[in-house]
Amino acid sequence: MTNINRRDFLKIAGAGAVVAAVPVPRVMAAETKQKPNFIVILIDDMGYGDIEPYGSKVNRTPNLNRMAAEGMKLTSFYTAPVCTPSRAQMMSGCYAKRVSLPRVIGPASSTGLNPQEKTVARLLKDCGYATMCIGKWHLGDQPEFLPTKHGFDHYLGLPYSNDMGKNVPLPLLRDAKVVEAPAEQDKLTSLYTEEAVKFITANKDKPFFLYFPHTAVHVPIHPGKEFQGKSKNGAYGDWVEQVDWSVGLVLDKLRELKLDTNTMVLFTSDNGPWLSYGKLAGVATPLRGGKGSCWEGGMREPTIAWWPGKIAAKSSCDVMMSEIDVLPTLVGLAGGKVPSDKKIDGLDVWPLLSGKSKESPHEALFYFKNDSLEAVRSGKWKLIVQEQSGGLGKGKSKPVAELYDLDADISETTNLAAKNPDVVKRLEGLVKKMDADLGESGKGPGVRDPGKVSNPKPLSKDNREYT
Repeated sequence: MTNINRRDFLKIAGAGAVVAAVPVPRVMAAETKQKPNFIVILIDDMGYGDIEPYGSKVNRTPNLNRMAAEGMKLTSFYTAPVCTPSRAQMMSGCYAKRVSLPRVIGPASSTGLNPQEKTVARLLKDCGYATMCIGKWHLGDQPEFLPTKHGFDHYLGLPYSNDMGKNVPLPLLRDAKVVEAPAEQDKLTSLYTEEAVKFITANKDKPFFLYFPHTAVHVPIHPGKEFQGKSKNGAYGDWVEQVDWSVGLVLDKLRELKLDTNTMVLFTSDNGPWLSYGKLAGVATPLRGGKGSCWEGGMREPTIAWWPGKIAAKSSCDVMMSEIDVLPTLVGLAGGKVPSDKKIDGLDVWPLLSGKSKESPHEALFYFKNDSLEAVRSGKWKLIVQEQSGGLGKGKSKPVAELYDLDADISETTNLAAKNPDVVKRLEGLVKKMDADLGESGKGPGVRDPGKVSNPKPLSKDNREYT
């Protein structure tokens, strides 16, 4: 059990809040038992060097240490530079620009993830999975855009970032209803974790998909009271260590219920650390840059894949893969089909995770910042085609040719463009091909419309109850 005050938890949860286990006929249970369960744990703004398996000397993460020892470190796993685009990619299997969510959206936005997109949750639900999202959504806060309209049976969490409560009290949602405003942020990590454990327990006899995007460790920093002042790294370290505790409870529950050998867990972050916040932010060491940039520190994330008996213990994979690969990989493992009527950029990386392949299925991965394609990686080579700032500042439009060998120079210190013109030419060709699809700056033929609503209204416990 967590240390959250049970009275507070029940107050927030309300009547009927617990996800009930749905009885299923024995024949159905037998048929679905072999399908693997999936849990995706997504941290907000965690840097590449913020956990011990990736070199941290200041944050204690014993549960992530064990997870890495029992699983596989993915050392070239890519996301997007900021929140909304990264989450759009995770859900849709597409580059954020393709689904018209290349920028961060705020409260009461008229734009969100188009309900016509077939998310990983919707596809798994079609395969018979129980589905739940717990945590930060940030793909639209209007009723048409919420998780329950995108394939999730249930939702508990904040609809956007925890620093977006200035004009309207920060709302905590249960499914489509505001149950608390402003949310008590110090209690969120414990609340989320208790809910995750309950969801796993309630659905232990059927396949389930839990998407667990933490509010942590985005500023403002809010570790739970039982973790405050306990780390060697200030409030930020306190919250990292509470996240580690949360991961430990989830994995322990899987072991207790003997679901560990039939459950794949992926731990990663949505983007790099928000470096401008100094001690209230993480580090991307040894990578260059942070959140908001297309340097490696903005988009390469600390990632661990865990599935005892299926993913080799104490293993590591440096082959490039991405959050866009989550959808096709999980749907494939569930026995489902990836949509063929719409372009999906992600590819099945199970051969890499299972150790059956050492080659990326991607010829290239692309680094987008807003609508601009700013860099491309193919194999060990990364070509930057737009000047980069170090963090959230806007990149300049002046074309450049910076080429880095990421195998030899993970920190992107030595430009090898002049010495490798053939490589530059090949990668520029990949950029041109992608620009022809999604557009060099605006909307290309491969871009799909976002979801749109008229007269969006802010979420409020007083004036908004979604059904």
